[in-house]
Amino acid sequence: LLLLLQLCAHGHAPHASPLPHSCPAACICTSDLLSCSRQTLQRVPQALPPTATTLDLSHNALTQLHDRWLAALPHLEALHISHNQIEDLSPQAFHNASYLRHLDMSSNHLHAVETHYFDALVSLEELLLYNNRITRVDENAFTKLSGLRKVYLSWNNLTTFPFRSVQGLGNYSLRTLDLSSNSLSSIPVEELATLPENIRNGLYLHNNPIRCSCPLYLMLQRWKQRGFSSVKDFFEEHTCKVSDNVPRSLIKFLKYSHMFENCSANPEEVHPVPFPVMVGQTLLLTCNTSLPAVATTYMWISPHHEPIKHPGNSNHSLEVYRNGSLKIAVAKPWHSGVYVALAINSPRNFSRLCEVNVTVYYPKPDGETFSTGLTTLLGCIVSLLLVLIYLYLTPCRCLSCCKKPAPLSPPQECSAQSSILSTTPPATDGPNRKVGANKHVVFLEPVRETQNGKIRLALGEDFPDAKHPKVLQLKSDSESISSVFSDTPIVS
Repeated sequence: LLLLLQLCAHGHAPHASPLPHSCPAACICTSDLLSCSRQTLQRVPQALPPTATTLDLSHNALTQLHDRWLAALPHLEALHISHNQIEDLSPQAFHNASYLRHLDMSSNHLHAVETHYFDALVSLEELLLYNNRITRVDENAFTKLSGLRKVYLSWNNLTTFPFRSVQGLGNYSLRTLDLSSNSLSSIPVEELATLPENIRNGLYLHNNPIRCSCPLYLMLQRWKQRGFSSVKDFFEEHTCKVSDNVPRSLIKFLKYSHMFENCSANPEEVHPVPFPVMVGQTLLLTCNTSLPAVATTYMWISPHHEPIKHPGNSNHSLEVYRNGSLKIAVAKPWHSGVYVALAINSPRNFSRLCEVNVTVYYPKPDGETFSTGLTTLLGCIVSLLLVLIYLYLTPCRCLSCCKKPAPLSPPQECSAQSSILSTTPPATDGPNRKVGANKHVVFLEPVRETQNGKIRLALGEDFPDAKHPKVLQLKSDSESISSVFSDTPIVS
């Protein structure tokens, strides 16, 4: 107590420790959520709790955001400022918000999207700007947002959009770009064709007064055939304007496509220009362009999806000149495929120039006089002639071999089961039919089928001369079988 009195006497009273940040009176606070919605606020409340990761200021009357106002919320990840009256953003409005991933500024009064608006939001993934009054989007408005996945710009007053500005974002994470329900009057079909597939799959262009054209119709039809969500999910809501003089001349041109039946695809756009070259030759690919050489660089994409810039690839087999030409010094089979030429006007500004389909083939041998088709035809003709000769010009036909049986000889049949080995039948001698000393005759009776389905040959007699080299004797059960596998007479 004496010590405290002395300190107070000398003016050194101890300061009380600061109290923790309290919840603003117009807000509701939880551990990490701060909700100040629907309070008709005209300014952002002071002394925000630093633990908040989600801040909801929607449905108020805010007109501006002062610089670095989020410095007190170092862990903020989601910010909802929809349904306010914000018309512009200061250059440092979102500084100190490097962890912000979700930003909802829909239903405000923004007139443009400037370059400095969102540069500091390096972690931003979702940006909601629909239902504003935006008429212009700066070309570099999203260039520093490499993690951006979804951008919603529908229900604004956009007449054009810098599609080239999102070319590079598709190589990272951009999957949704909603430009529906705006005032887009024309679409650069060639620029859209160069966008990565993941952007085109989520590029929503429906409910715009786009001028009707065959390239637009064919592009969206191809997207539909490939199952892109941007066309498949809103097929009947894609409209185009037939006449500029009649503002309300809009038709659902994908649903009622009879007026585009005569549209034919541009061959150079759908099918790349063919370029055949022989193995070992030098190849030079060029694209006609009128772009200024000072501010333009060129890049080719190989069939193996390898980007090639000046001076060329790593193994020097492909060279790119300053004027955009691509040189293949020695053509090899693996150089075959489609090469795409791009012009680069800025780090994220690409435009397609042309596509070339290179086919590297081997030279034909010098001695080759017949083509494969002719050789096959000749082979078929020769085979047909051989079949006709076999059928109609056989020396001994079956009908001529059926003769009247000679007396005292068993009946003969026109079959492969009879074999005549002599011109005269054998002499019979008593009950045992023996073969004569000088002549041998062997004949087979018709084939008989046993009960179990096996074939059994039946012969009428045995041959005593079993040691003759040309005669084979076989016996089965009670019958003796003799057979000689020869079709020529055997004379002893």
